[in-house]
Amino acid sequence: MPRTKKAASAETIPATITAYKGFRDDLTCRPDGKVFQFEIGKTYRHDGPVKACESGFHVITGHPLALFQYYAPAGTRICQVEISGAMDSDDGGEKTAAEILSVGKEIGLTQLILDAVKWVTDRAKPVDGTHTAGDSEAVRNDEVQGAATASGDWGAATASGEQGAATASGDQGAATASGYQGAATASGNWGAATASGYQGAATASGDRGAATASGEQGAATASGYQGAATASGTGGAATASGRRGAATASGTQGAATASGTRGAATASGYEGKARGKDGCALFLVERSTSGEILHAWAGIVGRDGIKSDQFYRLSGGKPVEVD
Repeated sequence: MPRTKKAASAETIPATITAYKGFRDDLTCRPDGKVFQFEIGKTYRHDGPVKACESGFHVITGHPLALFQYYAPAGTRICQVEISGAMDSDDGGEKTAAEILSVGKEIGLTQLILDAVKWVTDRAKPVDGTHTAGDSEAVRNDEVQGAATASGDWGAATASGEQGAATASGDQGAATASGYQGAATASGNWGAATASGYQGAATASGDRGAATASGEQGAATASGYQGAATASGTGGAATASGRRGAATASGTQGAATASGTRGAATASGYEGKARGKDGCALFLVERSTSGEILHAWAGIVGRDGIKSDQFYRLSGGKPVEVD
């Protein structure tokens, strides 16, 4: 059956709703087909009828990762927002059009992923054991060397003990392994994987998935189309192998690789390095030992002597080849 839309009403929704909205890198989007410029901290009112998928300010009011259906993680700025006034939602409540929009603080992928995990676990039923399957369910395992698996759609798996492994293989699932040497894998479309422990590994293989490894020497891999991989710990490695993916290594001596077509790799930490295939963009930052930014550089692999699959680090304001 075709999807129907259900109008919001005072009886079914509160006066103000906190939600998420994606923007281009200049904080613009295209409501009603026209480019609209937003600013953080400002409030806007839509003049005219409000109808989901047609008119009004559109935001994500369901699963936070549903934002990736409309914006790719790479190159998207994400803000928490508040909506009020007249509203109209799609039938699942995933996306809502609103009359009044207040743009709140900007958040990163890591926070969006954490909010997605909370969104699912808040709606989950407690279960015994280390495994569950089915829509909108979650499983946690806090024991050392434990494993948590959520294989249903919209599932979330959390393994917080040392050397634990969390896997969410359903669409829009979220997997978090926060313990020492934990591994988190979200293989469904729009999934998110976060490994925050020391030497953790996060892999998001679905389209537009987001993988974040914040622990020291962690590895984040986003292999899906337009995915984003972020390694923020010391010595971490971020790889975006899908088409138009983005890899960011912000920790000290981190490494970022864009191995997919038209991808981008950013090394913004001290002594960080980046590489990519021909046609990919590289962004390098040179810092002092105290973290002060000394130089910044951007280039395209295959131009001006920048070689494919060769790591580069910024030194004296110029990219130099490194192992």
